[in-house]
Parts: sequence; structure tokens; C-alpha cells
Amino acid sequence: MKMQQFLQFLNQQLIHWRRQYTTLRRKGKLMRSPKSKTHRRELLRTMLKNILLFLSKTNHKSVGVARRRHRRKQERALKPKAKSVKTQSRIYAVGLDWAYQQRYSVILAIAIVSLTGVIGNKLYNQTQLQVGNPAPQTITAPYTANIENQKKTEAKRKAVSESSLQVLMLDARMNEEINKNLQQLLDNGNEIRAVAGAFPFFDSVILSISTQRYLRSCPESEWQALLLTVENSKNQQKKPKGQTTTSSNQERQERTTPKSDSQSPKKTEPTDFSQNTDFTQAVAELESYRLITSEKNLSLLIALISQARQRYTQATAKLLQLESVKPEAVYEESLLLDLLDVEWEKTQRGIHQIIERILAQGIPQGLPKNILQDAVSLQLQTFVPEDAETLAKNVLLAVLKPNLQNDEEQTRENAQKAAAGVPPVMEKVRSGEVIVKKGAQITAWNFEVLEHYHLIRREIKWQELLKLGSVIAIAIGIFVWVERHIDYELRQRDRLLVLLLTLSVPGAIAIGLPYTTWSALGLLLGSFYGSTLALTVVGLLLPILGVSLEMSKAALLAGVGGGILGSYIAQRLRSREELALLGVAIALTQGSIYLVVKILIGQAFGSTWYIVLQEAGLFALSGLGWSIVALGLSPYLEKVFDLVTPIRLAELANPNRPLLKRLATETPGTFQHTLLVATLAEAAAKELGCNVELVRAGTLYHDIGKMHDPLGFIENQMGGPNKHDTEIKDPWKSAEIIKKHVTEGLVMARKHLLPTAIQAFIPEHQGTMLIAYFHHQAQQMAQEDPSLIVDDADFRYDGPIPQSRETGIVMLADSCEAALRSLQASAKSPGKKPSLKDVSTEQALTMLNNILRAKWQDNQLVDSGLTREEMSQIAEIFVEVWQQFHHKRIAYPKFKASGAALNS
Repeated sequence: MKMQQFLQFLNQQLIHWRRQYTTLRRKGKLMRSPKSKTHRRELLRTMLKNILLFLSKTNHKSVGVARRRHRRKQERALKPKAKSVKTQSRIYAVGLDWAYQQRYSVILAIAIVSLTGVIGNKLYNQTQLQVGNPAPQTITAPYTANIENQKKTEAKRKAVSESSLQVLMLDARMNEEINKNLQQLLDNGNEIRAVAGAFPFFDSVILSISTQRYLRSCPESEWQALLLTVENSKNQQKKPKGQTTTSSNQERQERTTPKSDSQSPKKTEPTDFSQNTDFTQAVAELESYRLITSEKNLSLLIALISQARQRYTQATAKLLQLESVKPEAVYEESLLLDLLDVEWEKTQRGIHQIIERILAQGIPQGLPKNILQDAVSLQLQTFVPEDAETLAKNVLLAVLKPNLQNDEEQTRENAQKAAAGVPPVMEKVRSGEVIVKKGAQITAWNFEVLEHYHLIRREIKWQELLKLGSVIAIAIGIFVWVERHIDYELRQRDRLLVLLLTLSVPGAIAIGLPYTTWSALGLLLGSFYGSTLALTVVGLLLPILGVSLEMSKAALLAGVGGGILGSYIAQRLRSREELALLGVAIALTQGSIYLVVKILIGQAFGSTWYIVLQEAGLFALSGLGWSIVALGLSPYLEKVFDLVTPIRLAELANPNRPLLKRLATETPGTFQHTLLVATLAEAAAKELGCNVELVRAGTLYHDIGKMHDPLGFIENQMGGPNKHDTEIKDPWKSAEIIKKHVTEGLVMARKHLLPTAIQAFIPEHQGTMLIAYFHHQAQQMAQEDPSLIVDDADFRYDGPIPQSRETGIVMLADSCEAALRSLQASAKSPGKKPSLKDVSTEQALTMLNNILRAKWQDNQLVDSGLTREEMSQIAEIFVEVWQQFHHKRIAYPKFKASGAALNS
């Protein structure tokens, strides 16, 4: 309980001291005036007195007499130390004064030291002795030890790794191609056999398979001779025995001899086919069929044979045509067409089984052709009919190709495992043995032995660090020059944030992350401070990191590309969704740049192409990942470092924000006034090139303090009685109420954690202006009562005056809006028509110029950055906006009661 009371008291005192400090700093009395020492002594004395007083009160209530005596002893013991405390407080005050005055230089020094320390981290622990340098003295071994010879171990492991067998993997694409070619060949065979027709085409019991093959494929002359022989045999059975054979021979001669066109018979010698075994067997089988059946069935059989012969001829012609188109065709007439249908089906199944087995076993590159032929022949004996073995062999050899390729990843893993299994090569170094003689060149083995005995002296490369620090100092100098030439004025906290974000890139590299934070750096800096500053930081980091750190140039360029894209576009976006899309664009940019660089240097070709693609994909994912991290950190950084970005300003200007909803509900008149002021200020800010989003958001919050007493302001009285005239009747109290809307507004703004840039609009839009109405009332009362003293400070706002062009514009818009509203009211006074003809543009412009001149002459705008020439331009802009809101309307003619139509 005591501790809680003490903390509450201490918190109140800190708030009080902070307000005193702010007031003194604003008035220039702290750390600048000659009386600064007196103020500091008073401040420290008050703090010590309050703490001791609080402790005495709490102890008086909670402890007894013994505790009070002990406390008094402590107080008496503290008295001799008062002088030393005062002396130390003076030293601390002087130190704080110097640190405050030199804060900019201190931050620059911190930036140089921190960047040099992070980027040059490898220069801290460098060996004094290097391989290849001469030894400064003869060095011997202090004791006996077994030391690994890393060079020999590496050579041995490399030999084992290179001698490890390569791992082969099936090429699915090649298997698919082989099966496709095989199916094409088999489809061609099926097509040719379909043209030839079914085989056997007749009952093999009557006509043997060999006879059917012969009858279907024999030459036409043999077929005609066979028909003649069968016919003569039939005639001989029908004629009488006494008839000589001369007439029959003559008849056969006439049938077998073709006639010429003049129908004159031509005598030819008949061919004797009796020596042809197939011929005689076919004749015998046909005559046997005649004996067991009728002549009609024999005629039908002969017709069927003729049809089979025709189809066989067509199939042969198609086969020849196929061979002419594809010279590599594997089919032969006798092999393909002589197979039975059942044999052909079995052959096809066997071929599929054989090729499936062979492809599953794999065909390596460079396999001798005879080995593949032997493997195919062994498989044919099992799966293919004997008559089809030759055909199947030709088909298989035509389509089979090597289908094994090297599995580089598995081969590498096996090689690594084999190398890891090799034990290290250990060499024994005895005590007192000379490791290296003086002046001798230090070898890698000597260096390993010296390292084992801790005889390598390490040191910091101060010279290299100094060079790196000089380069970084030059880069920071360029950054400072750019900073002073941009519109955005950086605070010390902004410079600190820029430093922290910049350190994230070399810091990520130093801890071994392969994918740096370039995308987050560009996106955050571009969003917070604009493209110029962000591009400067990214551009300065590129050469420093490229020279100082050992990293892939492709990775460096890829990261820089993503950082540049984020820096250039981030501040142009107005929503988190657009920033998320920018993260996707950054990811694609990083991946593409990495891939293009690898292609240009030739590393994307050959066997490592898939590794390059994988790395490019990982770089793209890293860019997206860091962009997501940046989006997540952005709101927290905005609050911690008090930043205003276009997105945050758009969010603050949302009318659904709690403060704005309260303003519209509790003070509707003030809310309407705020909207009109925002319209005027936005138009002027846009024309003068100021931050329009900041002006819009700041204007919406500039009068939130009026919610503490809405009826104290005339725009919220809605025509009701004015409490200042009816209730208060005291200009001093009325002025306090009016002035309080600034202090109460600041309290509300801090309570709702509004950014400092938005809070600045609350006091600065009033500056130190005089509350003229109540000041005039007070002067009149002082004339009537000489005892009253009118102090102008009682009727002036506490300020400060506008410190930026944006707050200056809002001050002018706030004053001119009331004047324009009163001008509009006078134009619509009773007894006049509601028209602006009585109020000309020149009159309105003259009135606004007078108001702006008064503000200028009252020194309200001396710190705003606005020029006297811009005053006239702002007045013209305000009048243009006023005319757009209060434009003239067409005067419609009045109709008579009779409702006469208007003639056009």
C-alpha cells in the first residue's frame, strides 16, 4: 500500500516537472539563459523536499516512535551531505546541458560506431599469423598431442566422395514417351490386320492354317492354275470313260489362255505347279472338301478365298505405304499378317509385359546394344508365342531407349555419408618438436598446429575498422546532406529509428540469416519518411555491404531490388491492403532478379538449374515474409516513435473514430464548423504543396476541446441564450472557458494517444491570439470601474504560434471560416432576398486579406514557414471554395394562382 502511494505521488511529481520543463524550454529559460543554474537548483531542491516530506508523512502514520527517531537520525545524517549533493547536481546539470546541445552529433557518432561495429564484425578476432607469411620466430610444441591434419582428412574424404557410386533414378518422362511410341506401333499393326481381315478366315479342320496362308498370299498365276486344276478334276468325274482327254486338255488350254482385245486366242504353254507342295496340298484339301460337301459350298469357299486374297492385297499395299512414310517401320508382311488373331492378341500382351519389366529394371545410358538384345530375347521366350518372337523383338528394340538418369541429390547425399564415415587423419606432435622455424613460410598444417596449441595471437584490425568507419562516415554525411534538402524535418527519434532499421540488414547477415531484411527496410522507411530518404539509405548500403561482407552478389542485388521497389512506392499507398499487394510485388521482384542474375552468370544451366529455381523461390518467399513482418510492425513503430503516415492519417480521419463521433454528437455546431474549416484548409494545402492528409486529420481534431463545455461556444447554442451574457457575465471567466478548449483538447488527445503532429493543431491553430470579444468587454468594464486592471495575457491563448505550414493554414482557415459564415449571414439578413448579389467576390477577398494581414502583423505566422505572398494566394483559394459552397441559383419565375403554363 505504501509503495503504491509513493509511486502515485512520484508519477504526479514527474508530470508536474515535465510541464515545468516544457514551459521553461518554450520560453527559452532552460539551458540557454544565465539564470538556468538557479532554475535547476530550485527544481532539484523542490524534488528532494517533496520526497522527504512524503516519506516523513507516511512513516508518521505507519510506524512508532522508534521509527521516527531512526528517520530523524537519517535526516541529520543527510544534512552533511547536502553540499556534495548540490555539487553533483550541478555536474549532472552541466552534463545534461551539453548532451542536449550536442544531441545531433551524439546520434551521428552512435550511428558511425554501431554501423562500423556490425558491418565490420569479422575484423574483431583476426589472427596475427597468416598462412603464407614468414614466421617471426621459431615455435616449438609445448606438449605432446594428436592433432587432426585437416588437409589430409579433406583430401581423403574427397577421394571417397568422388569414388562413391552414382545413384540412378527412373525418368518418368522417358517411360511415358516409350509407352506412347509402343502403343503407336501396335495401333498401326492392328490397323493393317483389320484391313487384312480375320485369320484364319475358314475352319482350320477343312483347310489347314498353312493352306489358308498359302491360298491368301500365293501369286495370282498359281491361284488361277489351282482353280483350273480343281475344275478339271470335277469335269473328269462327270465325263464318260471313253472320252479322250484331248478335249479336256484343249478346254483347259482355252481357260488358262487369256484372250486379246481382238478376241483372237493366243497359244501359251501351261505352267506345271505339281512340284509345289503347298499347291498340291491346297488342291487336295479343296477336292476333299468337294467330296464331303456340295458344289455350291465349294463355290462359296472359293469366293471366300478370293475375298481374303483381295483384303490381303490391300493390307500389303497399306503396309508398303506405311514403310514409305516411316522407313524405320518394324513390320514385315510375313511376320505380321501370318499370325493368328489369338497369337496377335497374346503377342501384344506379352510385349506390354516385357516392356514393363525392362523399364522397371531400367536402361542406363551407354548400355551396349547386344546386351539389350539378349535381355529382350530372354523375355520373349516366356511371354510371346514362338512364331511372333521375331516380330515382338523388332518392335521392342525399336521403342526401347535409356530411361535412367542421375539422381544428383541422392548421389550427393551418399557421397556426403561416405565422406562423413572417413575418420579424421591424426598426426602426433611431440613435446619440443619444432612447429615452424623463424623466417619459414607458415603452411596450412603449421597454422593448424599453432591453432591447436593456442599459439596464434589474435587482434582487432583497427586499421581496417578505421577505413570502414571512414566509408560509413562519408555515407552518413551524404545522408545528412539529403536530409537537409528534403521537405520532411527529422527529429532525433526519427534518426534513431532510421539507424535501427538500417542496422537490421547487416545485423541479419552477421547472425547468418541467408535472406536479409531489404524489403522490410524499404517498405518501412518509404512509408514513414518518403521515397527520397528511403532510396538514399538503400543506395548507400548497397556498395558498403557489397564490399565489406562476403555474400552472394545475386542475393545482394535481389534484396536491393526489393528494397528499392518498397522505398519508391510505399508512401504513395493509402491502405494496408495496397501495402500487402506491394509485398507480393516485392517478392516477385526479388525472385525474378535473383533468377536473372544467375542466368546472366551462367549458373542457371546444367544440372543445378532446379537448385537455382528453388533459391529464387525462397528469395521471393523471404521478400513476402519480411514485408508481412514490416506490415505487422508498422502500427507499433508509428505509436512508439510518434510517426504519422498517410495510412495512419487516413485511419485517424475516419468519422467513426471515438473522438470524432463524440464531437459530432455532443457538439454538432462545432463539428459542422470543423468540416468547413477542413474543406478550406485542404484546398489551400493542396495548392501550396503541403501534406493534405495531415491537414485533413489535424483539422478534424483541432476543436475537440470544446466538448468540455459545448454551450460555451456560440455555434453549439443553436439560437438559444448565450450563457456568457445570461449566467457568467464575467469576461475573465468567459475567456478562461474559451481558452480551456485548448488545454482540454490536449488532454483528450493524449488520452486517446493521438500523434504529436495531430496534437500540434490544437494549440497552434489559436497561437497566442487575443480573444477580442471578451477583451473588449473587459476594457469597457475597466473604464466604468478603474479598480479593474485588464492584462492582455489573460485574454490571449497560451500558444505556441503555428510551427508548420500545415498548422498555419488551419489557423487562417479557422479565422476566415467564421468571417465567411458571418458574411453569408449578413447577405441573408431579414428584409433581403437570399442572394449573393449584395456580396461580391472583391468584398469577400478584401475582408479575408484584412484578416490574414492582421494575423501576419500580430506575428502569429513568423514560425510557420508561410510567406507574405502566399497570404494573398490563400485568401483567393478560400474565396473560391466559399463560392462553390454558396453558389448562386437560377431565379425561377413565379406562377399565378390560375396555374398558367410557362411558355418556352
